[in-house]
Amino acid sequence: MLASTELQEGRAIAATEAPAGGYVGARETKHNGDLFLTGRAAYFNDIVLPKMSHAAVLRSPHAHARIKSIDASAAEASAGVLATLTGAQIKEHTGPIPFFIDPAVFGGKTRDNFPLAVDKVLMTGQPVAAVVAETAADAEAALDLIKVDYDVLEPILEADDALKDGAPIINDGWDDNVVITLPFVEGDAEAALAEADHVIEDTFEMHRLSTQPIEPRGNMAVWEKDGSLTFYGSIQNPHPLRLHLSQALGVSESAIRVIAPFVGGGLGLKMHGHPEEALVCVLAKIVGRPVKWLEDRRETLLIGGIEQTHRFKVGFNNDGQIVAIHNRIVANVGMLGSAPGWGMAFLSALGFPSGYKVPVTDVSVQVVSTNKGIWNATRGYGKQGTNVVIERMVDLVARHLGMDRIEVRRKNMIEKDEFPYATNSGLNIDSGDYHAALDKLEELLDYEGLKREQAKLREEGRYLGIGITFELTPESADIPGTIVGGFDSAQVKMDPSGNVTILSGVTTPGSGNDTGLAQIVADEVGVTIDRISVIQGDTDTCPYGFGNYSGRSIVSGGNSAVLAARDIGEKIRGGAALLLEAGDEDIELIDNLARVAGAPDRAIPIAAVAETIYTLNFAIPGIPEPPLESTRVYKPDNIRHTPDEKGRIQPYPTYSYAMHGVVVEVDPETGAVDIKRIGIVHDCGTMINPLFIEGQMAGAMVMGLGNGMSEELKYDEKGTPLSTRFKAYLMPRAGDVPAVELVHQITPSPFTLLGTKGAGEAGVGGGMSVIANAVDDALAPLGVTIRELPVSPPNVLKAIDEAGSNGGRG
Repeated sequence: MLASTELQEGRAIAATEAPAGGYVGARETKHNGDLFLTGRAAYFNDIVLPKMSHAAVLRSPHAHARIKSIDASAAEASAGVLATLTGAQIKEHTGPIPFFIDPAVFGGKTRDNFPLAVDKVLMTGQPVAAVVAETAADAEAALDLIKVDYDVLEPILEADDALKDGAPIINDGWDDNVVITLPFVEGDAEAALAEADHVIEDTFEMHRLSTQPIEPRGNMAVWEKDGSLTFYGSIQNPHPLRLHLSQALGVSESAIRVIAPFVGGGLGLKMHGHPEEALVCVLAKIVGRPVKWLEDRRETLLIGGIEQTHRFKVGFNNDGQIVAIHNRIVANVGMLGSAPGWGMAFLSALGFPSGYKVPVTDVSVQVVSTNKGIWNATRGYGKQGTNVVIERMVDLVARHLGMDRIEVRRKNMIEKDEFPYATNSGLNIDSGDYHAALDKLEELLDYEGLKREQAKLREEGRYLGIGITFELTPESADIPGTIVGGFDSAQVKMDPSGNVTILSGVTTPGSGNDTGLAQIVADEVGVTIDRISVIQGDTDTCPYGFGNYSGRSIVSGGNSAVLAARDIGEKIRGGAALLLEAGDEDIELIDNLARVAGAPDRAIPIAAVAETIYTLNFAIPGIPEPPLESTRVYKPDNIRHTPDEKGRIQPYPTYSYAMHGVVVEVDPETGAVDIKRIGIVHDCGTMINPLFIEGQMAGAMVMGLGNGMSEELKYDEKGTPLSTRFKAYLMPRAGDVPAVELVHQITPSPFTLLGTKGAGEAGVGGGMSVIANAVDDALAPLGVTIRELPVSPPNVLKAIDEAGSNGGRG
């Protein structure tokens, strides 16, 4: 459920009213939604090819072990089996999997990751062998026949243990277990802390979590007779994956076609670098037939992220002004895989001090390799690490001083006339009005009324908590030396019938960006949206692009579509002006017509203009030249890769933000947390489609609440995952959360063509931080201080017990 209001320039608009002036800003439903509602949308597992075979992967039962031998002979002789492959054979067929983001580019350590472990396993679940069979059941059955002899080693599971002097080295050839250390320093933190009126020193633990899209990963490869390769996958980044398959397999990039069908959620998990991508290509070549592999939920739950510890000091004065932050972050990335997950730790440090004016900061992160599972990107991409901890700091300051948490935020937030604002880490925040958003949240929640209700309930022995947090979300990244690109491409074509096709380098994970592209182009070329089709996710037909991640689809893909559509619109205006005997500047394109402004009777169908351009180009002098096609690239401003005098770059063009409020009631006897209300004030600049933005924000908030309340990847002392199904990895259900009350605030970005900002990641960090602050506030009378996530019943009861043993001092 969702309740929404849009606020622009102080004017309230009913949620059901489409803004005047065209499709951009309208609450347009999904342009091809009938395919999904009727079950006709083709997802990865709907693809069936002639002579298709199936792969299954044997995974290590140990977190740390050397492989002494593998005997797959019995499996190879099993019914229906076409081939087996082990790590000892893999190097004959492929090189290492290229890193999506290689730590070596930034001065860190790297390693060679092959699709199958060659001689050593570093995590439970690491692939060690594979089987191809006629059916998936035959392949799975044959796995039980493979005999692996392991020399089991002691696993290192905790980052602090991996950092100890004399700790065993996990990665052969390394001198310690640190992947990279990244400092972000502005000023002398120790001196500033010494001069501050007050200093709080504390710790916050962020647990390991996972993203679980409704559709798991899947890959299929087929080698054509001409030696080319076609790869199908539930993936996010077709063109970059094509490059990495080319590099791993030693095949020309032009000989590889990557196709992404409709995707049932990405959430970062389907960014590539996984072993199974190159593996199915190798297996397909061995058997000479298409090979399909489909992940099961246990395999999806092997992949995690975010786990990090913050040990911080925050200095502040009597008036609530924060003057210094010192923070040492240790991130446990598990086995260092080739997927981009480890980079989230970089973002957790880079994001400080969020949207607050803190003059002195000393933040660094140590990225540590252990024997837990690999990280891949999770929605929010590490910014939730910044958000949760800085928001806990602000609440701690407020509690220490006895000030209201809203007033401490108001005291420290960047003012609207200070944008663009350069942060201590080198980020350049584009625009915003944080104080107005805070005021709107106060009004939305009736904050003063809630505090009165809270006081009344406390007298009755009930524990109501009010969580307030601010969330800053840098989006649409471009990272130098990697395949994380900030630009993207679009091609727009109009045929002689006036129908329009958009081919985009961005892909959709199911979020509706394809409808947003259609809305943008419809306004530019003047046709109704039913005359537009959108093609994405095919490297042979779509222009080069980087796919979807970092809230970039409309910022980069949408604006490139604008440029291409404007080229088409210019030709249509030129042709119509000639046919209607008017000036180009007098022609307006709307509702499938080209008409003279102010003279509605002087009009011609856009389809007729298109047909004339294609069929009478030699007959009518001056008619625009065909075809009606344009391919354009858009590079947003506000990205700087040239280091400044302190060596800092600026990789993000846009910065959406939100104020979050959550009301909870906590049962101190059971530790159960009941969410009563969720309120959000969100600003992502110009909105192409408020309907989809609201869906993104509500979904991200609920995902963040689940991350913060109940979801956790747990391991036993041997490194065996315990969270292997949804009965153990607890995601929120529809009945667990109330309606999201959402207000839009619109502050266009001055650095993008349409004023858009990213809208795909905001809400996750806000959900995690606001639930921590709400539970902390609820239990404040008991002296509780929340120092870890999730705020699950066992952790809540532990916090209550610790407060009691400390005499109620938290």
